[in-house]
Amino acid sequence: QACTYPCQCPSQPLQCPAGTSHVLDACGCCKVCARQLGELCSLQKPCDHHKGLYCDFSKIHRGSGICLAHEGATCDLLGKIYHNGESFQPTCKLQCICMDGAIGCIPLCSDDLRLPSPECPNPRRVKFRNKCCEEWICEEGSEENRFETAMAVFREDPARKPELNNVQENCLVQTTEWSACSKSCGMGISARVTTNNPQCRLEKETRLCMVRPCDFPTEKTKKGKKCVRTPKPRQSLHFEFSGCTSTRSYRPKFCGSCTDGRCCTPYVTSTVEVEFRCPEGDFFQRKMMFIKMCSCHYDCPRDNDIFLATYHRRMIGDHV
Repeated sequence: QACTYPCQCPSQPLQCPAGTSHVLDACGCCKVCARQLGELCSLQKPCDHHKGLYCDFSKIHRGSGICLAHEGATCDLLGKIYHNGESFQPTCKLQCICMDGAIGCIPLCSDDLRLPSPECPNPRRVKFRNKCCEEWICEEGSEENRFETAMAVFREDPARKPELNNVQENCLVQTTEWSACSKSCGMGISARVTTNNPQCRLEKETRLCMVRPCDFPTEKTKKGKKCVRTPKPRQSLHFEFSGCTSTRSYRPKFCGSCTDGRCCTPYVTSTVEVEFRCPEGDFFQRKMMFIKMCSCHYDCPRDNDIFLATYHRRMIGDHV
């Protein structure tokens, strides 16, 4: 179809299924829901290039094609094989995709945490029948329990009596350490839980992380040493995330390797806002881990095993 300018796009926000990218149409005008593996596609309905899919016009005529994946490794999850670029739901709570041998998933249920408050002294997550995701309910407690809950959430200010409606000012900020990076090489996700928000609620916070690039050259260990802890790349590099590239280059530290069976993981880190630019022209910012120091140990993560992982090591952060 011929493109018409100026662009006229729907005023309603785009609603796409979970895990589906927003991509520009062939005219470069409007964002559309990207077509997935095996679905019909066209210039106006492009495939999800963030997942390595392309529109193959050789099998179907009249300007239509079918979304296929570039050659890549398959994924094995609990004995079931998935093709590169294939989306699947192992449970009703997860939407996953196989990308060249690695499995990535996004939760379909909210994993928010909730602190007790005077309005909801005993919050509890309940599994309802015929519903996949648990929901929060508030149980009524006695006046004594209500008072104890309020004291646990709010701290006393000896200078003046705190106002309960000013939640953030009287919030006792609590933050956990960052979890281990979800991938041993390449771009992954690290998470922590914090109450540092206007509602003073426990919320999950995420950041991008890269322990080392998957094609990072291994350095030789010094004489008498069995590990290379935190090597730096010889040249600055741009980070890539979901088909988008960082607007500036960096020279980050990465974790090295050992020759005695140990693995090296981040130990002291900091978090920096990194700006990314996408092929469609969009810009966005994401928090990202930058390594200051690594540690070598035998408590090693298990590669590409997001459901059965027993790796519980945490990172210390953030350090300035």
